[in-house]
Amino acid sequence: MLNRLWFGFFVAAALSALGRWWLAGDPGVFAAIVSALFDMAKLSVDVMIVLFGTLSLWLGLLQIGERAGLMEWLARLLGPLFARLMPEVPRGHPAVGLITLNFTANVLGLDNAATPIGLRAMRELQSLNPSADTASNAQILFLVLNASSLTLLPVTVFMYRAQAGAHDPTVIFLPVLFAHLAANLTGLLSVAWMQRLKLMDTVVLAWLAGLLAVVGALMAFLLTRTASELAADSSLAGNLSLFAIIMGFLIAGAWKKVPVFDCFVDGAKQGFDVAKELLPYLVAMLCAVGVLRASGALDLVLEGVRWAAQGLGLDTRFVDALPTALVKPFSGSAARGMLIETMHHSGVDSFPSLLAATMQGSSETTFYVVAVYFGAVGIKKVRHAVGCALLADLVSVLVSIAVCYWFFGAVK
Repeated sequence: MLNRLWFGFFVAAALSALGRWWLAGDPGVFAAIVSALFDMAKLSVDVMIVLFGTLSLWLGLLQIGERAGLMEWLARLLGPLFARLMPEVPRGHPAVGLITLNFTANVLGLDNAATPIGLRAMRELQSLNPSADTASNAQILFLVLNASSLTLLPVTVFMYRAQAGAHDPTVIFLPVLFAHLAANLTGLLSVAWMQRLKLMDTVVLAWLAGLLAVVGALMAFLLTRTASELAADSSLAGNLSLFAIIMGFLIAGAWKKVPVFDCFVDGAKQGFDVAKELLPYLVAMLCAVGVLRASGALDLVLEGVRWAAQGLGLDTRFVDALPTALVKPFSGSAARGMLIETMHHSGVDSFPSLLAATMQGSSETTFYVVAVYFGAVGIKKVRHAVGCALLADLVSVLVSIAVCYWFFGAVK
């Protein structure tokens, strides 16, 4: 899938460039394409330097949390809920702890740290699967929740905005929160409907009611705020949550007499290994996106969408953010490239960039997740997994657009 997508970017760019040369008499398009290649290659290295530090920070903190027993505590806390949602998984099974750890890493925005843990969880679930090549109900629910984005703190998106010079990198915190909660709920309900899960259970209802009560109270409060106050509230909530989690890990480690500094360093060492593996992918996708933009192919597609939106009497500022949403189900690196290129092209604090960052932080690489997680255990028959995950993606995009107009509608 990714091979075809990447090659398709260059083919589309070549066709667009030839059209501009032959039909529009613009031979300078080829100089723009070559310049974009070098510019994006340099930008990839700049982004990677910041990403290396971010990954090292969070992997170090996650190591402290694991040594302090926070993951075991979360597994015990979520055990009764998993017993209802995944009835075929026995209580105390290693899969429960790994799933919890995977969800925790995703919530913190540690996509690349979450994947190895998720693969271990999928293997444990496969050990309970009566079919070698058909996804079990538990595996589908686990995958769909991953594919519907569990990110509470999109740390990498904050980092990309900071690297691009954003005035306040965390201002998108609350829009991302609303969009990803909508996607999670859609993913859960769609899988529950397909699998006939009994959601009318005291434990499940208590969790859902608690979540909806918190979100409802938050929205009721935000409805009383002005546009400028909403941006300030989102910034405060993002920064406060981020720092509170960091202090929570450190305090838990100190309470359990974990050598926090040594433990942090051990975990942070993994950051370099993870980051260096991402650089080739980032270079490849950023260069492809840069070529697509420089050739005029991307602008041609967006103008078509813009024309349709204008015909319906809609505000068209959302159109410039759509490239991130369109490629995110196929490739995380392509979506990152689209996000970074949008910030580079429109300005990091423009409305399209804020919306693109919200879409990036609240959606997931559905086809990549399906290929990696199911491919790792030899699953060929995915049943309803892809349909439920794509439905969650669609809801995430629509909610992102609506919430960003609510929060940032006055931004140009």
